[in-house]
Amino acid sequence: MVDRPGSQCAGRTCREAEPLSRLAFAHNGAPALPELLQSLGLMSGTSLDGVDAALIRTDGDAAVDHGPSRTEPYPDVLRSALRSVLGGVGPVAEVERAVTLFHADVARRLLDQGGIAVTDVDVVGFHGHTILHRPDQHRTWQIGDGALLARTLGIPVVNDFRSADVAAGGEGAPLVPAYHRALAGALDRPVAILNLGGVGNVTWIGGRDAEEQILAFDTGPGNALIDDWMLRRTGRPFDRDGALALDGRIDAGAVATFLDHPYFARRPPKSLDRDDFAALAARLTAGMAPADGAAPLTAITVAAVRAAARHLPAPPTRWLVCGGGRQNGAIMQGLAAALMAPVEPVDMLGWNGDALEAEAFAYLAVRSLRGMALTWPGTTGVARPLAGGRLHRPA
Repeated sequence: MVDRPGSQCAGRTCREAEPLSRLAFAHNGAPALPELLQSLGLMSGTSLDGVDAALIRTDGDAAVDHGPSRTEPYPDVLRSALRSVLGGVGPVAEVERAVTLFHADVARRLLDQGGIAVTDVDVVGFHGHTILHRPDQHRTWQIGDGALLARTLGIPVVNDFRSADVAAGGEGAPLVPAYHRALAGALDRPVAILNLGGVGNVTWIGGRDAEEQILAFDTGPGNALIDDWMLRRTGRPFDRDGALALDGRIDAGAVATFLDHPYFARRPPKSLDRDDFAALAARLTAGMAPADGAAPLTAITVAAVRAAARHLPAPPTRWLVCGGGRQNGAIMQGLAAALMAPVEPVDMLGWNGDALEAEAFAYLAVRSLRGMALTWPGTTGVARPLAGGRLHRPA
């Protein structure tokens, strides 16, 4: 399914977000939002590495002015606590509060870094951290207390971006394609933007204006399986530059068996939980030396993207890679060999490859305030363009 999205959604599925109390109102009581809002995005990805924060000014459509960004790694104790609640088990409420307050601290540090007053920020887009994603059961769970964050920062917060889509029958992921489309601007089409976080996802954009097309879905494992292997077998959180994988031997049989999983043949849109392939990966790498386990897991990430390319409506003219995976030399070398087009990190275009998802949630927060679509049939499989998000005002 390929979608041709407009900037606004229509019908009952597109609901107006609650207006910001501290923005001006027109005489008839309708919100008079400024053309550009300053929005702070916060993202905690499935790689469990930390929190990305970024500031942008945007109208939620084509206008995006980039501001400062920063990344704060999770303390080991908090990272371990997050791992303990994956799947929705354990002390979720306790971990949620700790994660929320850590996000607040990161946001404050970003504002201090940029010399920006709290009163100059119109809204915060707060993704939270996904601990469970089961769209086939109409369930998705991102921990993060939006009301607590709004009170702590003194800034309105939009969170809960995925629930409306999942409740309406969509996958609830990926959500970044709306922002990818805004960034793609004048790029030659079709173009593919590949995000390699814990899970990989691709946004394919073709055509222009009224004929613009968009298709997005999760490709398969990104960094999660590699990172988990590294932590178990070496005590290190990730394979820096892909060096260990490059020293290992790729078990082609293990890679082929992995790609036999029915997910890779399933037509998009489709999405994954971080740990959907954990048991399979553990079985296929059992007994392997550290390097010989890292090598096939890295090859699987590449092979999953190659399999995803078969689902695209037309071959991309280029692949633009963001997320932590773009810094893994073994992955990037593999993609360059596997894909029939140039493969480049998004940084080559002047985009911030580390902050792109945080910027995306800043952008989506503004779209939510304006009642604009966050998802489309071609991005999540939802029946029609759908708004989402929940607004929390500071007390």
